[in-house]
Amino acid sequence: MKIIINKPTKLILGIENQALIFSTNNLPGFDQMALDLNSLDQTISNPEIILTLRFYYWSGDWLSIGYHQKSIPPHWEKLMLNKEINIVRRPSGGGAVLHSGGITYALTFKKNYYKILSYEMVNNWLIEGFRELGLNLQYGNLQKSPITSNCFGTSLISDLVDQDGFKRIGSAQYRKKGAFLQHGEIQTNPSKNLWFKLFRVEAPPKINLNLTNDEIVQHLRNSFLKNKSNIKFKNISIDNKNIKQFS
Repeated sequence: MKIIINKPTKLILGIENQALIFSTNNLPGFDQMALDLNSLDQTISNPEIILTLRFYYWSGDWLSIGYHQKSIPPHWEKLMLNKEINIVRRPSGGGAVLHSGGITYALTFKKNYYKILSYEMVNNWLIEGFRELGLNLQYGNLQKSPITSNCFGTSLISDLVDQDGFKRIGSAQYRKKGAFLQHGEIQTNPSKNLWFKLFRVEAPPKINLNLTNDEIVQHLRNSFLKNKSNIKFKNISIDNKNIKQFS
């Protein structure tokens, strides 16, 4: 079975700013991937945009597969035909990720900002942000790993695991014309039933921070903006009812 990448139209923001921070929304997977690619295209084409940051949720239960995953297991096709899961291909690499109950972040930035927005720097931001909330994260230990059907089945040095060894954040990048799109999934409360059906292993347990996902997002957004007084930020609010025209 082939999974086709949707082709996004251009999202023309009509503003002049250095960095764009998008409001959180909840949309189907195809729309979320289209919006991420639109953000990347704006980062490439607009010389005044140096980065964009989005946190978002997925409407329904979705499985995103990496750019280089050319096929999917038969039982995933069955789950999709039974409407238990939706599947979309990411432009970024890596293995399959279940988006159900968690938080996704998408960061785009120009190549000349790679030194301050590399995997290491982004992970340090996430480590510090979650430490402030009471969750200790650390780097995974694998330098390299073949693409697996379950992204959260291995922990690379670009991933973050908790004190019990559960991988909590997996990230992957896509490069285009001197700019980067970095995707990351934060597994806060994955569906145990769906996780087992897909990957035949137990899901990571729920993160117990006594916070909603919205509250976690707000804290991470604020911690990202901290100590970046040299960058001018612009908040962009996109209504879920209107975003369909861009996907």
